[in-house]
Amino acid sequence: MDRLIVHNDRIIPLDEAHLSPGQAGLLMGWGVFTTLRLYRGQPFEFHRHWLRMTRDAARLSVPMVDAEETVEQLVVELARANGREEGMARLTFIRNAGGAWAASDGWRATDLLLFTHELAAWPRAHRLRIQPRAVFSGGVFAGAKMLSWAQNSLLLERARADGFDDVLLLNERGQLAECTSANVFLVRAGEVLTPPLSSGCLPGVTREILLEMAPEAGVRLVERELTTADLAQAQEVFISSTTREVAPVTSIAPDWHYTAPGELTLRLEAAFRRYADASLELKARV
Repeated sequence: MDRLIVHNDRIIPLDEAHLSPGQAGLLMGWGVFTTLRLYRGQPFEFHRHWLRMTRDAARLSVPMVDAEETVEQLVVELARANGREEGMARLTFIRNAGGAWAASDGWRATDLLLFTHELAAWPRAHRLRIQPRAVFSGGVFAGAKMLSWAQNSLLLERARADGFDDVLLLNERGQLAECTSANVFLVRAGEVLTPPLSSGCLPGVTREILLEMAPEAGVRLVERELTTADLAQAQEVFISSTTREVAPVTSIAPDWHYTAPGELTLRLEAAFRRYADASLELKARV
């Protein structure tokens, strides 16, 4: 990560940050986070990310003690201080109180941490593999983006060690849910299909934008329950995330191969870029 970070309301060098085992969120993964894409030093779709964080924080009883406008401005100031025009930022809220090991008297209810970093080096076309029983769609916190992220991180690490780029996670019913940090889409018979939120997948910001803009791009994009049987009938597969935007999938182990990128993948990729460019131009004029 870059040399300077934000801790609560201050921009400080990374090596001057002081955190404590008494912060319950550090010991128990009790908190929420999001990854922001930086274009021209500005966080893309910050408000959408903030709304999702607010919803997840309420589910996890994590107090959001900072104002949205204040945090967005801190992102801009940190990007400027680090010279990070293009890249990404990680925004985290750590709950301090709660649990037997907490020792947070006199602390804020929630600590804010903010980092910037160069953009992750994802491939142009992804190779995935299947991971059964990795998402519990019936869980009380299904779909929440919380700090307890060890499972997804470990599955991604193991996949990369075996020559893959990501993992396609199945839920307890054997349905497609998501990748470790991306939503998944299949193209079949001229329409684009993506798992519904009831699959246990994260409500990704890029996913949300694609669902909104697909009709204008002349693409029928619908939410539908999907299984591995649907992978055999798909002509194209792609994934979406904040850092990858729209990324084609060339294969899914053990059995499936696709045109990458296909026609509808390219159409949605181009439509998303137009949306992002228009959003940045609008923000520049405000």
